[in-house]
Amino acid sequence: RQSVHVATMGSWSRCRAKITPSNSPRCLQLAIFEFENFRGKKVQLSGECKDVLEKAQRVGSVIVESGPWVGFEHPGYVGEQYVLEKGEYPRWSTWTNCQRNYNMSSFRPLKDSSEHKLHLFENEGYEGRKMEIVDDDVPSLWAYGFQDRVASAKVINGTWVGYMYPGYRGCQYVFEHGEFKHWNNWGATAPLIQSVRRVRDMQWHKRGFLTATKNIYAKYQTNGMKCQKCHNFPKPHISIK
Repeated sequence: RQSVHVATMGSWSRCRAKITPSNSPRCLQLAIFEFENFRGKKVQLSGECKDVLEKAQRVGSVIVESGPWVGFEHPGYVGEQYVLEKGEYPRWSTWTNCQRNYNMSSFRPLKDSSEHKLHLFENEGYEGRKMEIVDDDVPSLWAYGFQDRVASAKVINGTWVGYMYPGYRGCQYVFEHGEFKHWNNWGATAPLIQSVRRVRDMQWHKRGFLTATKNIYAKYQTNGMKCQKCHNFPKPHISIK
């Protein structure tokens, strides 16, 4: 099986203590607690951690003081992925609604970006229908004229997270800048994505679903033919070509 693009990219040090000046715009801080509701032993991270279980018995709750971050089910950045943005996560159900497991064992920060652009493809190898998303979130690919089969992707700008189900539900898949020729590259077992959104540091961006003022441009092509639909969603305006 191909290696997971997000989990195995680069060699990460073990729980590296990276000190960042307090006046830096990227002063990363994440606090881990052994038990729910921020009880028990506390572990503070300011950089990548390959195996937090060397410092704590388990992860029961999390506070992200600044981020964003991604947590992984197993040590070494493998297994299920969980995007963690600024805020409090008092129990496992607050960082995932995928019921298969509730473990987090490794963490690393994600890059934030002022611009976001993502290309999704129906088939592996960047073939078939194509959807382009620019500077906003899509809670349902179906609603905007695309299907749920996504077999390859290209991230032009920013960091994104894809979800198995509409409304940002189900298993999460992190997409960082680069190319993903096959769904195995983002850690999936099937080419199924039904919603995508930008990953952002909520310390610097306002939180909220579908309240952006910019347009989403969603372009979709089939066999060289182009079609255009306009949907009257309240916010933001969506156009599909």
